[in-house]
Amino acid sequence: MKNNGIDYQTYLKKYPDEKGNFGKFGGSYIPSELEDAFKQIDQAYHTICKSSKFINELRRIRTEFQGRPTPVYHAERLSRNVGNVQIYLKREDLNHTGAHKLNHCMGEALLAKYLGKKKIIAETGAGQHGVALATAAAFFGLKCEIHMGEVDIAKQAPNVARMKILGAKVIPVTFGLKTLKEAVDSAFEAYLKDYKNSMYCIGSVVGPHPFPKMVRDFQMVVGIEARKQFLDMTGELPDALVACVGGGSNSIGLFVPFIADPIEIFGVEPLGKGKALGQHAASISFGSPGVMHGFNSLMLKDDNDQPASVYSIASGLDYPSVGPEHAFLHQKGRINYTSISDEEAIDAFFALSRLEGIIPALESAHAVAFATKLAQKMKIGSILVNLSGRGDKDMDYVLKHYSDRL
Repeated sequence: MKNNGIDYQTYLKKYPDEKGNFGKFGGSYIPSELEDAFKQIDQAYHTICKSSKFINELRRIRTEFQGRPTPVYHAERLSRNVGNVQIYLKREDLNHTGAHKLNHCMGEALLAKYLGKKKIIAETGAGQHGVALATAAAFFGLKCEIHMGEVDIAKQAPNVARMKILGAKVIPVTFGLKTLKEAVDSAFEAYLKDYKNSMYCIGSVVGPHPFPKMVRDFQMVVGIEARKQFLDMTGELPDALVACVGGGSNSIGLFVPFIADPIEIFGVEPLGKGKALGQHAASISFGSPGVMHGFNSLMLKDDNDQPASVYSIASGLDYPSVGPEHAFLHQKGRINYTSISDEEAIDAFFALSRLEGIIPALESAHAVAFATKLAQKMKIGSILVNLSGRGDKDMDYVLKHYSDRL
């Protein structure tokens, strides 16, 4: 399949290039003192990702520890509720720790172990990346430090407790908006002080090269499994793919294995409370090119050309930029990016819970919400949604703010 000059049959061999660029997006914009450390990570990854020993160890971990493959589930009652289009869910909520994040965290921690690092450092928003990395650290016997904004700590108390129980040190971030962007700032600062003994494990397909590529590669297990499972279940490919997009790890993991197939792909951003700057975190829909956290992508900016204040009901989506590969695929027209409001996500949260007995993460509820709208528009066909995480972490927040829905 070709689109806008790109042969998607050879896509993975060409993107990113050796400098980490997806067209004009990506790259590495880091302090000079970190250049050698990131070069070491890049070289180590490209060495061990071709190693049968590393690949077999990761496969063993995925099977015996993570519980992979996760199933594809036909949501029949949800489908009937919205029309004749059949909606299927890739159940990443059933991956160990309750979300897709462990897919790349186990790979990153295994790489840190290979490099001889003693500690892994990361940021987290919704807490799922923090829980997954704390889990990986416990599995491999590494120290773990998680930076998390105070706002998100208050919203995501169950995940904070899990991280602490697993042995991670949770660092509250008290400056700025006290959410995901500031957590990344804080984690980078901590890594800069101790990069010889530590490895920074980025939580999405963002950051300097090689992290957007590396996290994508680890997350592609989602789409590789789902493609085979869907063919086995139905004898054909879905007509459309849908996944939420914050930084974009769950979505790129689902999308890329289908990239050469003649199907529509939709990435769903958080529209929050509205289109005004500061009320949403839809970086592709409303952003412009800019450099943040060591990479060039589409970014929401304020009047001073700095990262703007952002908001979403879903803590894992309130980030003012997006993975460079998403920006590239948007520019090339291969993936359609749209947005869903808080209220639409909450409606989908309750609908999936009550129709299917599955409580989704608020992040994933954005994807479910768009899938139901798309199903009504399509009339016939099938949609595969990445249910990227479960909603345990969000229940206290939803009960407090949406008690009228009970």
